[in-house]
Amino acid sequence: MLFSEMGLPEEILLAVEKLGYREAAEIQEKSIPPLLAGKDVLGRSRTGTGKTAAFGIPAVMSVSVGNLPEVLVLCPTRELAVQVRGELDKYAAYLPSVRTCAVYGGADMDKQISELRRGANIVVGTPGRVMDHIRRHTLKTDNIHTAILDEADEMLDMGFREDIEEILGYLPEHRQTVMFSATMPEEILAVAEKYQREPVMIGTDEKSRTVETVEQYWYDVPPGRKTDALRLLLAAYEPKRAMVFCNTKKMVDELAEQLVSRGYKAAGLHGDMKQSGRLQTLDAFRSGRINILIATDVAARGIDVENIDAVFNYDIPKDPEYYIHRVGRTGRAGKSGSAFTLVCGRRQTAELSETARRAGARICRGELPSREDIISAKINSVMSQVREAADSGRYAAYSGQVKLLTEEGFSPEQLAAALLGMKIAEETGTVPELIVQSRQEYSAKNHSRDGRYSKGRPRRGKPDNRNYKRHQ
Repeated sequence: MLFSEMGLPEEILLAVEKLGYREAAEIQEKSIPPLLAGKDVLGRSRTGTGKTAAFGIPAVMSVSVGNLPEVLVLCPTRELAVQVRGELDKYAAYLPSVRTCAVYGGADMDKQISELRRGANIVVGTPGRVMDHIRRHTLKTDNIHTAILDEADEMLDMGFREDIEEILGYLPEHRQTVMFSATMPEEILAVAEKYQREPVMIGTDEKSRTVETVEQYWYDVPPGRKTDALRLLLAAYEPKRAMVFCNTKKMVDELAEQLVSRGYKAAGLHGDMKQSGRLQTLDAFRSGRINILIATDVAARGIDVENIDAVFNYDIPKDPEYYIHRVGRTGRAGKSGSAFTLVCGRRQTAELSETARRAGARICRGELPSREDIISAKINSVMSQVREAADSGRYAAYSGQVKLLTEEGFSPEQLAAALLGMKIAEETGTVPELIVQSRQEYSAKNHSRDGRYSKGRPRRGKPDNRNYKRHQ
């Protein structure tokens, strides 16, 4: 359905046209009418399906010309709160009566209080900071007619249920309560049953839950060599902008340190970082000062960065929905993208297989490129660049320097070989060597002939690869 067919006011149509929206996404087509009718909505929709506009357009249309908060949007992370506030401002570009405010931890409380006092009829925030403002009486709740819980499942996973329930308890009893969630666990349904009135249940087509334009591969990596495997893939595919996902904050820090020490323009992002550091890292990623962002799943919620070429799963996600969210970072707006998952051992292979099944994803096994293949490809690339540069005549001004060197006794072939070698060495210096062993080879190397471990306490019977598993 076209937005122009949805009966929206001219101001909204002008705003969505400015954003390049013409046809409503499925979640928008299903959600906007009941939300405009004032009904409670419980929507299931994954990241990248357009749910912010699904609740944001009705939200900006619902406020009056007042100074008090009328709509409250709760988000799990600071980044998502900032992103949602920014999107709401875009939808309200031609509605001067709409004033938004974002409140979240790690930012100046006094500045937020001043912004609230100046007047905001839509407040977007994280549960903890919203509670702080309510208790300080700096966020008035008497006029709030709509409460929206964005990424509700993530908020509950992060332990915000008590805060959410306390916040909802401060709001007027007769209000519109809206919940959007990527998953529908029992806890979500329990909150919906307690706080919503006959909600309209909305879901999107889940037949293809990962983006069709994303090529998805997994690689079997020797124990302890995931970082080398990641570097091989980075060298082979040369993504202009990539995200690497880890399951723990510690792993984010360690991997970021390893890549930076090897000359990569990389940085980590996780919840323990100060807000100023997080914002600086995101700004550097958006601007291109760094091109590899290493993050945890929670920290990545709300990151809105276009043109991500590739996603790397350094760790297998803990939940299939996380896999969907990760893959959804690339291949947006009809563009192609790639997702690569590093797997170590039979247990992780089985975990990924189950993740793929539950996520409805087709993940093909890939073969890690060899260092020789990458170097050969880079040599060919450098040769092509040299041919193009010589043909263009851009560097003809340097012929005098070449003449000086030939007068010193160097032949043109020697000079060309030296320059090519320097350029190729620069291009290939970070490509690691990775010797891939089969499980049989690994087992043979780490067990004695009679099936006992080569190190540690002897064990009777046939080798069972337990030593292999211990390296995972």
